[in-house]
Amino acid sequence: MSLKRLHNIPKTIGFRLTAWYSGIFILSSILLFVFAYYFLSSTLLKQDHGAILSELGELSSEYVSSGITSLEKEVTIAKKFRKKHPFFIRFAGTDNNTLQIFFPYQWAEFDLTKLEKMTPVNKQKWIRLPAMDEEYFLDLASTRLPDGHWLQVGLSSEDRERVLERFRETFAAVMIPLFLLGFLSGSFLSFRALRPIQHLIKTVQSIDLGKMEARVPGTGTGDQLDELVRLFNGMLEKIETLINAMKGSLDNVAHDLRTPMTRLHNIAEKALQPNRDVSIYREALAKCIEESDRILRMLNALMDISEAETGVMHLDRKITDIPGLMHGVVDVYSYIAEEKGLSIHINAPRDLYVTVDEDRVGQVLANLLDNAIKYTLSGGQISLKASRRQGEVVIKIKDTGIGIPREELPRIWDRLYRGDHSRAQKGLGLGLSQVKAIMLAHKGRVDVLSEPGKGSTFSIFLPANH
Repeated sequence: MSLKRLHNIPKTIGFRLTAWYSGIFILSSILLFVFAYYFLSSTLLKQDHGAILSELGELSSEYVSSGITSLEKEVTIAKKFRKKHPFFIRFAGTDNNTLQIFFPYQWAEFDLTKLEKMTPVNKQKWIRLPAMDEEYFLDLASTRLPDGHWLQVGLSSEDRERVLERFRETFAAVMIPLFLLGFLSGSFLSFRALRPIQHLIKTVQSIDLGKMEARVPGTGTGDQLDELVRLFNGMLEKIETLINAMKGSLDNVAHDLRTPMTRLHNIAEKALQPNRDVSIYREALAKCIEESDRILRMLNALMDISEAETGVMHLDRKITDIPGLMHGVVDVYSYIAEEKGLSIHINAPRDLYVTVDEDRVGQVLANLLDNAIKYTLSGGQISLKASRRQGEVVIKIKDTGIGIPREELPRIWDRLYRGDHSRAQKGLGLGLSQVKAIMLAHKGRVDVLSEPGKGSTFSIFLPANH
């Protein structure tokens, strides 16, 4: 690992997260120790004070009832049965001069003569006598007896301090493993938290190398980072679709512009030959305009198809009267149908409205009706029927034309595909592709039923809830 990478480690999010996690874990452990230490210390102190007050009460009651002799017997018995935790007991006169003291021999580190200089207080207040080395101290509770004498009972803090010392030593012993555990826990949590980010970085690097199919693996946790991964992958899907559509459009345009551009070139070259009549130039210009219009129609159709397939087609949605739209399209083609000896019938209920782009849906109907007229023989019939069912508006265009062979049905929606029978008719081979694309943009669909020699029925389905 280079020195530059080592130098940059503290700047990484992973290192900072690990440091934060570890710091919070260790700080929490220390705070927990402080709280536990304070709780243990308070509990032990309360236990000692409770034992002192209990012993003081018993001894003072014994003195009141039976005098000093009985008190001495009680102390002697107590020393026999309480060798482990003996009490310090002091009996003093009215002027606090020591009359009698009972205390364990191992408590010699306390200077008991100082007690005569300390004014005794009621048992609600405590006297603390430090040892000569000040390592421990003696907690004392006092009570004035009915005859004016003082009785004091105490306990050394030695046992309590030993327990607390063991607790401190235990915590010190576990601190290093605890710090290590905190660091490992922080590293693990940091790794888990940043794993989607690492996958994201690797995916972006793969895309930068040209692998557009690369995707970020999801964690499946359902958290914000998982949602980010889902949105990022969705964005990549859309970008890949757009790029593929652009490539496909460019390929199609490059392929399909060759023929009309060649015709334009030939017309212009022919018109430039010497000794030509003006009418020939006019005819050449008219053909050039016709070919240029054909190219424009092809480009517009290809752009519409690409926009619809990539989800960027703009739709000017508004409430549309479907029967009125059907009548409008039929009116445009009625003259051509009459010339060919075809009859067109419309069957649509009144007040059938749906929110769509009226021009786009009109373009769909026009394409399908134009095909029906082209491929229906003289004397045939064409019917348009609209209805509403199960949340959809369905428009059917049925003809008695030549039909479509079964093997060609899956391919009629492909761009620039023209079947055997359609090659004899003028067209770009983009009409049905455009129909499907516009329906896709409306979240609708289109299908076809056809039988050669009997005709075809195209059905378009528009969502009625838009």
